[in-house]
Amino acid sequence: MSETELPTHEPVESELDADDRLKPEFVSAVLDAVEAGDVETVRALVEPLHPADLADLFELVPGEQRAALASAVADRLDGDVLAEMNDWVRDALIDALEPHQVADLAAELDTDDAVAIIEDMDESEQRAVLRALDPDDRAAIEEALSFPEESAGRLMQRELIAVPEHWTVGNVLDFLRGSESLATDFWEIFVVDPAHRPVGTCQLSWILRTPRSVAISDVMKREQTLIPVDMDQEEVALRFQKYALISAAVVDGSGRLVGVITVDDIVHIIQEEAGEDALLLSGAGEGDINEPVFDSYKSRVRWLVTNLMTALVPATIVFFFDATIAEKAVLAALMPIVAGVGGNAGTQTLAVTVRALATNQLTQSNTLRAIRREISIALLNGVTIATIIGLGVGTVFFDAPLGIVIATAMLANIFIAGLAGVLVPLTLDRLNADPALASSIFVTMVTDSMGFLAFLGLATVAGLT
Repeated sequence: MSETELPTHEPVESELDADDRLKPEFVSAVLDAVEAGDVETVRALVEPLHPADLADLFELVPGEQRAALASAVADRLDGDVLAEMNDWVRDALIDALEPHQVADLAAELDTDDAVAIIEDMDESEQRAVLRALDPDDRAAIEEALSFPEESAGRLMQRELIAVPEHWTVGNVLDFLRGSESLATDFWEIFVVDPAHRPVGTCQLSWILRTPRSVAISDVMKREQTLIPVDMDQEEVALRFQKYALISAAVVDGSGRLVGVITVDDIVHIIQEEAGEDALLLSGAGEGDINEPVFDSYKSRVRWLVTNLMTALVPATIVFFFDATIAEKAVLAALMPIVAGVGGNAGTQTLAVTVRALATNQLTQSNTLRAIRREISIALLNGVTIATIIGLGVGTVFFDAPLGIVIATAMLANIFIAGLAGVLVPLTLDRLNADPALASSIFVTMVTDSMGFLAFLGLATVAGLT
């Protein structure tokens, strides 16, 4: 989409200095100049910053001062900066821009980055921005927006190099040197048949080392990893990790080459997916410090309410054993230990299982083996912890039956925790629900409930008084 430019590289020393300038005193100096209306000083301060560092600067300043900062550095606020910016911060800035300004910024970017800027806008704003784009750019972005969110079609770039398989290396070199509309950055060239289906790839290094007269079909590698246009971005990232890809061709339903995904996009996806799973396990929503307070409140409070409801189950179990607790008060002091250790054991198994599901390590073909493995670990942990707590309680309270009861309850709860930690996320996954989303709440409910039930139930049966 942007005009061909030779990539420029700032010296390493400059980038290091830019990182140093994002310290509190630098941010304060920028804000002081913004408040004083000293645009020249602001521009002088931010001039050495890399686009990614300038994006970080916008995230570091208070929300109410970002518009003024944007106005002061308008000449530096280009598509590269917006592409590196936090989503919430970027959306707020874009809302303050006119559609033609957003269109100008989007036109500077590769298709995938332009889509990332436009896709979260309101439908009316999207239409206004698309109308302001030139026809070719508009068609490319509209096609990308037609694909499902978080799919390869949204992630891919349309800017790529494809050549026919009957060309020679010389033809390819002449094409690369003579074309004025090449992609800005690329690592390999795709070789296509007359129907524009990819038949192989050729790295630039191979082309540069090969005589001009050699056919490109004799240099290319025919084995390649093709990405369906509707594949989920998480599955795309797994393929890049598994096959150590730098880039991969994206094909439509008929096998035609429609785009390319590069490893720099995958790095962002891996980071997003890993952070998303961790936050979902805690029910913290998107967990972004730039997210509006009320949005964060809505995403978190519903899980706290759910947690409150599930907490009533173990509370009810404790209520049924009030007479036993009244007769032997030490049970009230010890029962949180059984539930707490069981909860930690369940969380450990849950984290391993969710990660295995996310990385395709755990599939239907090895589910039973994974369950047996976690049960074995739970039994070993249970025996170890039960022995320690049983001997400790029996010795401290001079009460051997109490030590046996708590040891048995601990063994049972850790076993149940291991089972719940693997079965709950597996069940949610089979139901096509995100296993990271609600697993922790249900596992905690199971370990608390079963811990209290096992300990207080055994104490009642043993007649501890």
